[in-house]
Amino acid sequence: MNDRQKQLLSAIVELYTKTAVPVGSQALLEHYDFGVSSATLRSDMVTLEEEGHLYQPHISAGRIPTDQGYRLYVEEMMGDEDLSREDQRRLQKELLVLQAKNTRLGRTTAKLLSSLSGNLAFSGILRKPARHTSKDSEDVGVDDFYDFGMKELIEKPEFQEIDELCRLVETLDSLDEKLDSVMLELADGKTHIFIGEENPIRGIDNCSMVIAPYQTPDGKGLLAIIGPKRMDYAKNKSLIEYMKKMLGSSLVIVIFINQAPLW
Repeated sequence: MNDRQKQLLSAIVELYTKTAVPVGSQALLEHYDFGVSSATLRSDMVTLEEEGHLYQPHISAGRIPTDQGYRLYVEEMMGDEDLSREDQRRLQKELLVLQAKNTRLGRTTAKLLSSLSGNLAFSGILRKPARHTSKDSEDVGVDDFYDFGMKELIEKPEFQEIDELCRLVETLDSLDEKLDSVMLELADGKTHIFIGEENPIRGIDNCSMVIAPYQTPDGKGLLAIIGPKRMDYAKNKSLIEYMKKMLGSSLVIVIFINQAPLW
């Protein structure tokens, strides 16, 4: 893959994130200056498709990134992005207000993050029950599990097909029972991005997840964002990192966010 094709893939990811519409050569020429003709762009898009980075949902449609294309974008093109100062100030201010009111921080933080993102948010504290002879008793338990923003999630264009919607809602409805598989992926303590079928939570392979673990006095903590594969990965990762920094080891928050379209 040459440099122009990398720039092209990055541009397609960015446009599809904003519009949720398959990206064609004309749209690319309207928003970016590649210094080449539309025929050259179309040829590059065919190459990217042959290499498994793009696919065409319909013959007359533009292209959409594949899981492999998103993975390449995240690892080589995305870069780091700091949470905006406006968002930092809002989070700091709202958390201080909630603490002053002695409001349960787990619940209210999830609500605040849902409001900030316009998407679905979950919060909870993970713990392990006392050891027993049964292996099943070693499973992770969950305290203080909350969710906000389901309406915003199911209104996303990715989830308008009834079968896809039902599968997603069923999975998220029992999310607190599916966290054992997630914990196994987080032994290194780092922030991870799972794209599509990489997800350790089965049933959300049309989504991506940004997730980071940390330790709380009450058990293992999780901080995560889940949304469509066209989510704004850089922003969501910066939100995870900033919230992890703010909350330290005193609270666990699990957040599932669909990045809202930017149009």
